[in-house]
Amino acid sequence: MIGGGMKGGTLSFLGTGTSVGVPMLGCDCAVCRSADPRNHRYRCAVLLRLPGGNLLIDTPPELRLQLLREGSPPVHAVLLTHYHADHLHGLDDLRPIPFQIGGPVPLLCDAETELRVRQAFSYAFSHGAQALTAGFVPQIALRRINHEPFEVLGERVIPVPMEHGPFHVLGFRVRNLAYCTDVKEIPRSSWPLLEDLDTLILGCLRRRPHPGHLSVSEALDIIDRLQPRQAFLTHIGHELDHSGLESELPPHVRVAHDGLAVDLH
Repeated sequence: MIGGGMKGGTLSFLGTGTSVGVPMLGCDCAVCRSADPRNHRYRCAVLLRLPGGNLLIDTPPELRLQLLREGSPPVHAVLLTHYHADHLHGLDDLRPIPFQIGGPVPLLCDAETELRVRQAFSYAFSHGAQALTAGFVPQIALRRINHEPFEVLGERVIPVPMEHGPFHVLGFRVRNLAYCTDVKEIPRSSWPLLEDLDTLILGCLRRRPHPGHLSVSEALDIIDRLQPRQAFLTHIGHELDHSGLESELPPHVRVAHDGLAVDLH
């Protein structure tokens, strides 16, 4: 564990990889062949274990495996950053969760993401589907959010609007921790939402520029501007070796890896 806090809670990195994961299919590069388990990266998600329950951010394709690795914890609510497949298409893995929590899983997302959820998982929202026996389809209680702060599981959450190439996505701030994956540009109005952070988690795909993701140098520039107490890089591609990259970073910046847990302040 890293750090500590009065309110309690931890954040676990369920996955820290890019959209195709690492190792990548068909690739024979050194990172994809690496024996270092920190270079084995599922698609991105985090689980916040809070006093009021467990809050999941995103539902990637490996969600079942990720939650099993964490000891099969109940998921009391879900936030979605956006609707791309690597952040959404594990949603069906939530089917057993209502048996654990005693009802539908609250899922909070913006209007555009809600539309894509209803399209991609139409069988779960067709007429009468939510009245079926739990476990037959995902039992989901959709709750639409916008850019205003909201409460979930007893915590105040601040959405952080960001740009992911041509796509609009959300980061989320809980207390003094911000989770901002899949970002290329931070709009001017969002910078104040990221001030005075203890922990910043920021997407960082590769060294070379990318139209929809931050490069290493771009991510470090943002960290330098915001000056969080500590920062973690996530959404990492197969061009970045864990130990090699971390050896180049400032002391307060680390490379996240699957299974890493961070205390919430």
